[in-house]
Amino acid sequence: MRLRFDHFDAIAQHYDRLIRPRADDPLPGVLDAQPGDLVLDIGGGTGRIAKALLAGGARVIVCDFAPGMARQAQSKGLIAAVGSVICLPFPDDTAERMLVVDAFHHFVQPSAELAQPVAAAELLRVLKPGGRLVIEEPDIRRPGVKLIALMEKVLLMHSRILAPDDLAAVFRVAGAQVIAVLDDGFGVQVVLTK
Repeated sequence: MRLRFDHFDAIAQHYDRLIRPRADDPLPGVLDAQPGDLVLDIGGGTGRIAKALLAGGARVIVCDFAPGMARQAQSKGLIAAVGSVICLPFPDDTAERMLVVDAFHHFVQPSAELAQPVAAAELLRVLKPGGRLVIEEPDIRRPGVKLIALMEKVLLMHSRILAPDDLAAVFRVAGAQVIAVLDDGFGVQVVLTK
C-alpha cells in the first residue's frame, strides 16, 4: 500500500517562516471568544492563530492531522492534539468556539465530495449549542486565489476551495445556522452556530 505524501508534515518546521499571521487579523473579533471559553483550532497547524486567542483569556487546543504541525504548536507551549476532522478526538458539545483557518479546502480524504460534508457535520457535533464556528477560507472568486488553487493542484494536494455560498451551503445541510459571510478582500469568514 502506498502512503500519501503529507505536505504539511514535510514543511512543519518551516511553516511559520513561510506563512505569517496578519497584524490586522479580524479573526479574533469575528470569533468573539470570551475569557475562559474553550476554543478548538481545527487544522490549526503550528498554532499561529491560537497564540493570539490565548492572549484574550480563552483556553485553546490546536488539533491538526499532521503530527509535525502539532509538535510545532506544542513547542510554543500550546496544547495540541493529532486528529482527523472526519473523527475529532473530542466529545459532543465540547467547545464554545471553534475555528478552521485556511484548512477546510484540505479536508479531501477519501475525496472532497465525501470528506467536506462529513467534516462539517463533525465540527458541528463538537460545537456546543449556541457556540460559534468560524471557517476562514481563501475566496476562490479572486484571481490570486485561483492561482493558489492551481499551484496546490500541481503539488498534488487535492485541495477543493469552495465559493463562499457553496461553503455556507455545506454547513447548512449539516444543520448549521449561518450568522454571516464576511469578505476581507482576499478571503472569507463564514460564521456559523448550531
